[in-house]
Amino acid sequence: MKSIFDTISFDCSRNVTKSYSTSFSAAVKMLAPSIRQDIYNIYGFVRFADEIVDTFHDYNKTLLFDMFENDLTAALENKISLNPILNSFQHTVHKYTIPQTMIDAFMKSMKLDLYKTDYKSFEEYNEYIYGSADVVGLMCLKVFVNGDDQKFQELEHSAMRLGSAFQKVNFLRDLKADYEDLNRTYFPNTDLSRLDEYSKNEIIKEIEADFRVGFEGILQLPIEAKFGVYTAFVYYKKLLSKLKKTPSLEIKNTRIRVPDYQKFVLLAKCYVNYRLNLL
Repeated sequence: MKSIFDTISFDCSRNVTKSYSTSFSAAVKMLAPSIRQDIYNIYGFVRFADEIVDTFHDYNKTLLFDMFENDLTAALENKISLNPILNSFQHTVHKYTIPQTMIDAFMKSMKLDLYKTDYKSFEEYNEYIYGSADVVGLMCLKVFVNGDDQKFQELEHSAMRLGSAFQKVNFLRDLKADYEDLNRTYFPNTDLSRLDEYSKNEIIKEIEADFRVGFEGILQLPIEAKFGVYTAFVYYKKLLSKLKKTPSLEIKNTRIRVPDYQKFVLLAKCYVNYRLNLL
């Protein structure tokens, strides 16, 4: 029965989320059960695409990505895929009428990671972030508003800014791996081999501006999504705070993390704020 296969597919997407990101997985658990699985389905899809271009170094990445892209096209057209991750994703795409343009923009940015190593202009930089992060936030927003087009339009800009903030924090946190292992530099007009405090602080100011706009949107989210998105927001704000306090030289030489015990404290504070209607 197709329903059994779908259940297995959904389990795969949930397991991918739990295996690859304990922090994001914890935030998803704070969403209402009615929308939780669809966010797992979106995450599984974007994670697999990202893994192809970032980690499968011993294989032909271009070939693998082309195969994945062809399988994605077939999954969306046929409303089924023997790849359980794509089968889960197509289910969510059709359920919430996620536009093809969002999916295309995401795949375009992922494909850039196969060959592009630096972004010399803010136009290139913003286009990459739109495809790699903003549209992922918009896909999730489609789920959060459950077909309410007016609500989607009201929150579209803030969702994009929040996605941008998350991505830029990831860029700064993963600077060492991106630069040394993948030979990538995302921030334009910044010499990462000689990252100084001024350059680091300019990047952080940009991220903080994104967070401010993103938070305004969180306050307006439906109740089913608000706590989960707020939890992710608080986690990334904490990560940015640690990056802000870390000397630029250290950022270049290590990956900054939030320890598990601090994650637990953050989650507890988020819950208290939520229950006291402080959001």
